[in-house]
Amino acid sequence: MIKSTLRTLALATVMAAGTLGAYAANPEVGGAAMFEDKNIVENAMNSKDHTTLVAAVKAAGLVETLQGKGPFTVFAPTNAAFEALPAGTVDTLLKPENKEQLTKVLTCHVVAANAMSDAIGKMIADDKGEHDVKTVGGCVLKAKQAMGKITLTDETGGVATVTIADVKQSNGVIHVIDKVLLPKM
Repeated sequence: MIKSTLRTLALATVMAAGTLGAYAANPEVGGAAMFEDKNIVENAMNSKDHTTLVAAVKAAGLVETLQGKGPFTVFAPTNAAFEALPAGTVDTLLKPENKEQLTKVLTCHVVAANAMSDAIGKMIADDKGEHDVKTVGGCVLKAKQAMGKITLTDETGGVATVTIADVKQSNGVIHVIDKVLLPKM
C-alpha cells in the first residue's frame, strides 16, 4: 500500500512537472526575472540593462502612460544601446528643455498593440520580407527577419536587432533591442 501510494505520488509529481514545463517562462532581462503580472515599467525597473531607458521614461513623463492598460509593444534599448549614441546625446536628451525631443525618441519605440515576435514575423512574411511598423510617436519602422532574428530599421537608417523577444507584461510585451531607434527630426 505504501509503495503504491509513493509510486502514485511520484507519477503525479512527474506529470505536474511535465505540465508546468509546457508553458514557457518569461526570459530574464538584465539579470532580473520578468513577471507577466507586472506592467512594462515595473519590470523594466528591475532590469540592470535598462536603467538609462527607465531614467529617460521618467524624464519624459511617460511612466504613467506605460503603466496604463495598453496593450503596448515596447522595443526596449539596452544601456549599451544608449551608450553607443554620440557622446553627450543621452545627457542632452535628459535635460528638461529637451523633453519634447526625448518623448519623440521614446515613443518611436512603442506600438499600440500586443505584438509577439511570431505575429511580427507573419506580418513580415505576408508583406514579402518587410513590414511597416507604425509607432505611437508617429515613426515608421521597417521590420525584417534575417537568420531567425527580427530587425527594425528606423527613419534615419539605423538598424536594431531584437536580442530578447516576447517578454510578456500585464499590459503588453517587451522586445529587447541593441540600438536606439531614432526618428527623423
